[in-house]
Amino acid sequence: MGIEFDVQYASKQTHLPDKTLFQHWATAVLNFHEAAQTKTPQISAVPPSKSWTISLRIVDEVEGRQLNDTWRHRDYPTNVLSFPFENLPGMQLPFLGDIVICAPIVVQEAQQQGKSVEAHWAHLVTHGILHLLGYDHLEETQAQIMETLETDILHHLGYPNPY
Repeated sequence: MGIEFDVQYASKQTHLPDKTLFQHWATAVLNFHEAAQTKTPQISAVPPSKSWTISLRIVDEVEGRQLNDTWRHRDYPTNVLSFPFENLPGMQLPFLGDIVICAPIVVQEAQQQGKSVEAHWAHLVTHGILHLLGYDHLEETQAQIMETLETDILHHLGYPNPY
């Protein structure tokens, strides 16, 4: 399974993960997704693929706030936003969508939650990609599936339970 990241660093934050680390995390997510689809195909509407492309933009609070206000009508910066790509009928392009992560919020939340910044980055990338794959947490059953998958993926990557 392959993953191509278009990483856009639009943040002044220092010590950001590099593209190789993002790709490592994403590969783990996609491998777990493929295994979950094999066991329970109805979990996600996105079928497994041999190759995916994701656009990842790392931003600061001003842009994070603008995007969150525009798309979610919430006037504050948030940690991660996911924008799944919808293929036109009859097409199957390998583009999953866009993820936007607000770097200062990642650092702030990691400190508040007593976890490493790297572990929090891994969690938010995992969370964002799972949203692109069709997972959600609006209902309790969906939330349990998504959180279990996140925890399993992060454990596999060597990070503690994010919850």
